[in-house]
Amino acid sequence: MAVTNRLTCYSDPADHYSHRVRLVLAEKGVSVEIIDVEQGRCPPKLAEVNPYGSVPTLVDRDLALYEASVVMEYLDERYPHPPLLPVYPVARANSRLLMHRIQRDWCVLVDRILDKRSKEAERQLARKELRESLTGVSPLFADKAFFLSEELSLVDCCLLPILWRLPVLGIELPRPAKPLLDYMERQFAREAFQASLSAAERVMR
Repeated sequence: MAVTNRLTCYSDPADHYSHRVRLVLAEKGVSVEIIDVEQGRCPPKLAEVNPYGSVPTLVDRDLALYEASVVMEYLDERYPHPPLLPVYPVARANSRLLMHRIQRDWCVLVDRILDKRSKEAERQLARKELRESLTGVSPLFADKAFFLSEELSLVDCCLLPILWRLPVLGIELPRPAKPLLDYMERQFAREAFQASLSAAERVMR
């Protein structure tokens, strides 16, 4: 059941960081006004609340938050059901570390591939590294429904937008990555994931 509120989310409909936040909002069933912001454009109202004019930016009444991880954790605390971080401090720290590693190991490569200023040789190397890295971790998805967890978490919300973009990134996972491919198929079929997709994202696959 959707929660009534005055939330506004400024979001780039093609950006995987914005997609993370939209996925959390969908998982929480939060009613929100999504304002699409094209890359390189900053609406005046966004500039008023965010000095960097960056997306995603979440506005909750008098509060404006930017930086995807900050927004995601705020939403998880503001709307605690379903919880997307573990209750216990050690488990929460491990989840945050996984999110950090996704950023350091995979998001950097994704951003390099998508950056039109990158040289083609750099993009090809990044594609190779990302494909091999994802294939290498695939066995971790064999035993549990979600990424190293029995429940969906913010870690999945960071990872799934990347995996959804693999065709756009020019990456096809090999057959040995079957546990990861099965995970993708299960998660992409979920109602909340489908609800999180923008029109631009729906045509990526």
